[in-house]
Amino acid sequence: MIDITITQAQRGEWQQSIDMLARIAQCGAALLQLKQTDKFVAIGYANISPERLDKLQLTREQVYRCTPTQMTDDSDTLAEVDTRIQCLIPINWPAGALFGYICICPADEDIPAHSMAAQQAEIRRLLKVCADSIEQDLAQIYRQFKRDQNSKRDVSHQASQLSLQAFIDCMKEHVWVKDTSGRYMMVNHSVELAWNRPREQILNFTDDELFEPRLAKHFIASDIESIRQGVQVSAGECEGLDIGDVDSWLETTKVPAINDDGELTGVIGISRNIASHKAAKDQLELASRVFENSVEGVIITDVDGAIIDAHGAYSEITGYTKEELLGQNPRVLNSGRHKKAFFTEMWNDLLSKGKWHGEIWNRRKSGAIFPQMLNISAVYDIEHQIRFFVAVFNDISAQKQSEAELAKVAFHDPLTKLPNRMALNTGLEQELKQASHSNTRLGLVYIDVDLFKQINESYGHPVGDEVLLEVSRRFSQSLGDLVTAARLGSDEFALLLPNIDSNDALLQQINNLRKVFDQPFILGEHGQARLTSSMGVAIYPDDAQDPSGLLVNAEIAMHRAKQDGRNNCAFYTESLNQESVAKLKLQSALHDAIELNALYLVYQPKISFVTGDVVGFEALLRWDDPAFGAVSPAVFIPLAEKIGLIQDIGRWVLKRACEQGQRWREQGVNFGRIAVNVAGQQIQRSSFVDEVAETLKQTGLPASCLELEVTESYMMSEPELVSQDLAKLGLMGVELSIDDFGTGYSSLSYLKKLPIHKLKIDQSFIAGLPLDTHNTAIAKAIIAMGHALNLKVVAEGVETQAQADFLKDNLCDHAQGYFYSKPKLVEELTDFLHKAPRN
Repeated sequence: MIDITITQAQRGEWQQSIDMLARIAQCGAALLQLKQTDKFVAIGYANISPERLDKLQLTREQVYRCTPTQMTDDSDTLAEVDTRIQCLIPINWPAGALFGYICICPADEDIPAHSMAAQQAEIRRLLKVCADSIEQDLAQIYRQFKRDQNSKRDVSHQASQLSLQAFIDCMKEHVWVKDTSGRYMMVNHSVELAWNRPREQILNFTDDELFEPRLAKHFIASDIESIRQGVQVSAGECEGLDIGDVDSWLETTKVPAINDDGELTGVIGISRNIASHKAAKDQLELASRVFENSVEGVIITDVDGAIIDAHGAYSEITGYTKEELLGQNPRVLNSGRHKKAFFTEMWNDLLSKGKWHGEIWNRRKSGAIFPQMLNISAVYDIEHQIRFFVAVFNDISAQKQSEAELAKVAFHDPLTKLPNRMALNTGLEQELKQASHSNTRLGLVYIDVDLFKQINESYGHPVGDEVLLEVSRRFSQSLGDLVTAARLGSDEFALLLPNIDSNDALLQQINNLRKVFDQPFILGEHGQARLTSSMGVAIYPDDAQDPSGLLVNAEIAMHRAKQDGRNNCAFYTESLNQESVAKLKLQSALHDAIELNALYLVYQPKISFVTGDVVGFEALLRWDDPAFGAVSPAVFIPLAEKIGLIQDIGRWVLKRACEQGQRWREQGVNFGRIAVNVAGQQIQRSSFVDEVAETLKQTGLPASCLELEVTESYMMSEPELVSQDLAKLGLMGVELSIDDFGTGYSSLSYLKKLPIHKLKIDQSFIAGLPLDTHNTAIAKAIIAMGHALNLKVVAEGVETQAQADFLKDNLCDHAQGYFYSKPKLVEELTDFLHKAPRN
């Protein structure tokens, strides 16, 4: 590419043009320049965020396809490039080399480019004017650049009398020059000999006239690539005939010839014989393959220790690719196990004896430490100076396995096979170093099985041992590979939780630990028993900086948990302790809420804007806890989803709502439909449709009296899967609504395919009506779109007469909200039920 610096003043003028273009076209505009890295960089833009500029990046090939001719037609070519770009024109230097491109796109990222098709022709004209102006500036910049170059030359020296023809005839390489139409204007004597043609049969002929079609097409394509890039390019390597009809390998390079005005005058090409170079390369490749097939790893460094090559099984052993190792020092493999004196002795042997042999521990890319048998040899030059070091190594992990088995006996509990206290201290020390290095937090949970002593005393130690084995198995199965579990003695365990991202993540892991004790434990022939545990948690670096301190603090917290009544968890940090206790208690209370009848339903009527009648009721879940009081659904619904209770709660809500609907039917009340909210996790279950059908069957409620509301975000997350389940529900007669519409991201192509009946405008868009211009526009748009798709539109959260009047005037179908009624218990709905027509 042509590398000429663009002045800040010139960039400023182009920025003004970009600003004007964006303002007139009412869109985003950007000018991007091709850099040496072959990447396009924005040097001017307007109405586009820097983040969005990254998404408009194209490749050189994509820009080549967007020629001015194509851009004046339809946008098919552009659509192949990027749908976010509305229009694009490449910008070239005078000789045709690519400078960059100018493009425009919708100012709003959510608006697709094709939506502005009505203005396309006018926008293209504006863009073309701007592009032509920039290319004129580039022509002036290039001419000034050449004038500056020429002024620096010593013009007092006249050119040599030696002609250009005589000069190139002295070269053994093949040299030729073509004009802009591709005709050969000059060739040297080597070309005549290699092509076996006299000069008269080459000059003024094109490649199409001299060569067979496939070869000619290749030559012409490489000419075009050179012109486009504006610099020397390699046209590739190929087998061909050199002077004397000798089979050889030829390498060809081409460069565009440009005059002082920046105009293209032709293409210059040179081919050289690289047969000897190719043969040497083949020999090196053969030697390399011998290395590559070695079962040992081979690493070669220069005298300063920088890795310059790697062969054999180095990747399988270390985990690094060659690209990752080149230029690195072998210290990248350092395990940290060896002291400085070890390496000092190694280098003394290498420098004095030229070799070193021994066993060393290194670290793989994954972080795993492993043992190697290593041989290092120095390679000398003819002056007996060290040029390279060659290291040959192999993994001796298998050899060390038997030693590890012996160590396992010393560092593991003989009953549960879990690490013992000694192993925990060792592992904890390493984990703390890693946590300190990566600046992460680490948790230690000290667990005591409550009243375990009674099992040993009542049923004997063999039964107690089986319980301990089951506890250890449950820990291993439920916590994953990253968590380390250890038995400290008797009925005490410790668990190491690395990489704690947040307090919520820690609480979730502790909740998983508590689940280990949810199921009863088998006591052999003595039946079963439910056990609980007391847990103490200490966090590095908040509570302690060393293994001993962390373990002591976790144990102190565990004893505090036992003092608080067992079956509890205590944190050494008081502030975190209070927060975690509150959350854990809330989780525990939610588990018991259904059995304690703490959950109940209230109903909010839906009103028709046309008739003023009640057309249905939405069932809403409420929770009054004896300890916490009234808990907001915004708090306990996400919590239920997080701890896996949403399935049970969802089934309970569906059944209670259907039972109430059936009672109304038996009383002769025509209530329309009862709407029940469905969580995303519920409908994800393959059995959900069957569960709905079974509930309707059990309660006797017809499907025509039920409506299910699913959030927009979930419907759009897996539209194909959701569509299948919703279609089955629709065939049953269940009506389907998209809840909180407008708060998520909907694809209209999917929306029209979904078997839905209603859209519910989220209450955030109802607030502020009719004064908030943004919300009025959104509400009108949703109503119009819903009707266009033959859907009823329901407004949620209507609270004022003005809001109701606005929605009614804009033909919204139904409404619900505090303006009509807050959610009420069944016995408080008498007035609304009387308003509903009876059967």
